[in-house]
Amino acid sequence: MARQQATGISPMTIRFGKSIGAVRALPKAKGKRPGVIILHERYGIDQHTKDLTVKLAQAGFVGLAPDLFHRFDGDRKAVLRGEQRVDLTDDGALDDLNGAVEYLKRSPNVDAARIGMIGVCQTGRQPLLVAAKRSDIAAAVVLYGAIGGKEWLSNEMRPTAVEDLLAQVNCPVLGIFGEADHIISLEDVTRFRNVLEKAKKDYHIRIYRDAPHGWLNDTMPGRYRKEPAKDAWNLMMSFLKKCFANGWDPDRISWTFESDFSKQYDFSKNVRME
Repeated sequence: MARQQATGISPMTIRFGKSIGAVRALPKAKGKRPGVIILHERYGIDQHTKDLTVKLAQAGFVGLAPDLFHRFDGDRKAVLRGEQRVDLTDDGALDDLNGAVEYLKRSPNVDAARIGMIGVCQTGRQPLLVAAKRSDIAAAVVLYGAIGGKEWLSNEMRPTAVEDLLAQVNCPVLGIFGEADHIISLEDVTRFRNVLEKAKKDYHIRIYRDAPHGWLNDTMPGRYRKEPAKDAWNLMMSFLKKCFANGWDPDRISWTFESDFSKQYDFSKNVRME
């Protein structure tokens, strides 16, 4: 991803709500701009997340990446290294993200009617959660998250099943997945599609050929895939811009499903890439 030196856009740390830390990047464009909340992976706010806030600002959006692990008081360096997992509760995440949405809506450089959210990997569930509970989210993007195997099931931390969240979302949904993902199977993706169709929700879903889990992350060379990453980013930006421009006819239902996978596809052969 492009760094600060090449863009002239500097991400900065801010705080909102109950002193929740976040990284924010502002576009060079003047006036009120759409706001996009970008959620971090299991590593917390790392360089990749900061880079994505800058790329959002380059696209003309106010990018905001809240720290959803702020309640965790353990070894944050271990989290960054991927050696420690921090689980999120729906109540805690919803409280934090409601605060993030309200922060953006109060910001003088944000158009309060145009706010979207992108969830990545571990945080893929959260845009669906927020879009199911609020009616003022314009777009929800799930980037290889939310629907991997047991994530379909409810539990004490996440009492509402993903299937029920999908039935309640109040905005179009973009789902981006990879053929070689070792966490999310193509069966999970088709189930995701079927639930959205049953609930008559607008969606765009794409499965990328040979793409492993986390292929957008260029700080992890083993999993990064340059061409799929470029295409997926452009797809996300086009989707957000369409949502922010009221490009979805409220009287029509729009479904787009794109896939590219082998006839010999075998989920059991997919492996984790570093």
